[in-house]
Amino acid sequence: MSHTPGPFRPRRISGPPPPDDRRSVLAAWRRVDLTPLEIEAANVARSVADLVPATLQRYAIERKRTHAEVVRVWSQLLDPTLTSHAKPGGLRNGTLFVIVDSSAWLDEIVRYRRREILDRLQHAFGRETIRAISFRVG
Repeated sequence: MSHTPGPFRPRRISGPPPPDDRRSVLAAWRRVDLTPLEIEAANVARSVADLVPATLQRYAIERKRTHAEVVRVWSQLLDPTLTSHAKPGGLRNGTLFVIVDSSAWLDEIVRYRRREILDRLQHAFGRETIRAISFRVG
């Protein structure tokens, strides 16, 4: 005998069961009404528009995009001799961290070119994005 399956019947998705006498007695005995938690657990679907901003913030996408843009524009804004010895390393809280390949170049940049570099980057990205620059040998 072969078994022929019946027609497909989708399951009805429902929230928590409606309040009844049993649930009311349990809530009074426990001194906790779990109905709001059950309702919240039943409402798990959220729109993409609600999820995208939180996801972007969690993974710091905007900060990473800004750092990638700074790296890309770095060589276009500055003297090629300077960019061959100094590279942007990171951007945190408005401070751009630049890694310089030698202490001689670090001294040169800090003494004579720091202000020019900061002005050019602030002109390109805004004063809020890059407020300061920190140089270090690396």
